[in-house]
Amino acid sequence: MVKMTVVGRVSDGLPIAQGPRYVSEEDDNISSYMQQAEFILEEISRSGSLAPSKMIIPVDDNHCFHYMVESGVCFIALCDHSYPRKLASYYLEDLVKEFEKFDKSLINKITKPYSFVRFDGIIGNIRRQYIDTRTQSNLSKLNAHRQQDLDVITQALSTILERRQQLDTLEKLEKAIAAPRTVSPIWCSRFLEEIALKWTPIATIALVGVVLFWSRLLLTDGFTVLTF
Repeated sequence: MVKMTVVGRVSDGLPIAQGPRYVSEEDDNISSYMQQAEFILEEISRSGSLAPSKMIIPVDDNHCFHYMVESGVCFIALCDHSYPRKLASYYLEDLVKEFEKFDKSLINKITKPYSFVRFDGIIGNIRRQYIDTRTQSNLSKLNAHRQQDLDVITQALSTILERRQQLDTLEKLEKAIAAPRTVSPIWCSRFLEEIALKWTPIATIALVGVVLFWSRLLLTDGFTVLTF
């Protein structure tokens, strides 16, 4: 069963529409699945043209996300793990066909998340056609042999999360390296500051050595005078 649907704009990762949610609040954390769908949309937005146009993303033992990118718009559906992949693919394709009927300039003007409510009802109507997998229409789709249904990448959500954490760490490191170092007002010059940082410890050690030497020498001379 298709339990949740999110439609978003790839250019900026803005979720613009959503279908009715069919996940039980008692059995499943619906807010967590919604956050995961929005994270997937954000990752697709970051990747841009490098993102696969289709992907299946298992999130736990019971559910997986199916997504499809078409004409700068991403369609994401949360399904039961046992729901047929072919039907999930047909479902997303039907959403794409209906979405393409709208003026693209209207879509580009949307600024608030989930504000394209005109499409919410359409999502619900299409979703109802895919509830019963044994209808004649759905059985025909299941029996169809299409190469595009086979050429779909599968990648666990945990893998995508781990890659994002690694990229974020790398970006922070690159920014730290590229950031200009602030010059201390004491030295007024980075060159002088680098010289000071390099030679100050050495000069300090040398000065301490001289002080200790003269202290020892004075003590020795004082002891000699006393013996005479």
